[in-house]
Amino acid sequence: MKLLLATNNAHKAREIREILNDSFSEIVTMRDAGVEFEVEEDGLTFRENALKKAVETLAFVQDRFDAVLADDSGLCVDALDGAPGVFSARFSGEAHNDAANNAKLIRLLSDVPDEERTARFCCCIALARVGREPIAVQGEVEGTILHEARGENGFGYDPFFYYAPFQKSFAELSAEEKNSVSHRKRALMLLREVLNVEDRDRI
Repeated sequence: MKLLLATNNAHKAREIREILNDSFSEIVTMRDAGVEFEVEEDGLTFRENALKKAVETLAFVQDRFDAVLADDSGLCVDALDGAPGVFSARFSGEAHNDAANNAKLIRLLSDVPDEERTARFCCCIALARVGREPIAVQGEVEGTILHEARGENGFGYDPFFYYAPFQKSFAELSAEEKNSVSHRKRALMLLREVLNVEDRDRI
């Protein structure tokens, strides 16, 4: 079964291949496949956006691929009623500027005490397949929002997201450490479990 990844992020693609390699005969990115197709992510949840991206992309490439995997992810802060959520990448506007997004986040939380700065990174992964119902699973990792940035690694909200089990911000973690506990890793592991159950049921 040939799988198209609705992404051109090399790090994301490598992680997906490492976890799902046994479930597909070939896994390629849109750039690798020469596919140019964009889906407007206008859903109100990560699930809606991931499913829409996977299903619409599969309709565009189903003459070449058996399945499409898409994801949508973001930061959900309890004190902000779940914001920025699906608007994480454009929290401060359409410019998708990490610094501006973080500045807005910290400004909105300026008067929120430490014990109420709980948050989580969420990732929904959707798998659309020709002739079968799509699958959607969500992985989450819990943390709190720091008052100041810590660390130089990662991207987005990582410098402000404190992960207590490692006593570091996500931006202080190595790539290996972050990938071992990330919301995307957890979603991918859930997807692999679903696929493994399907395989056992067909035996």
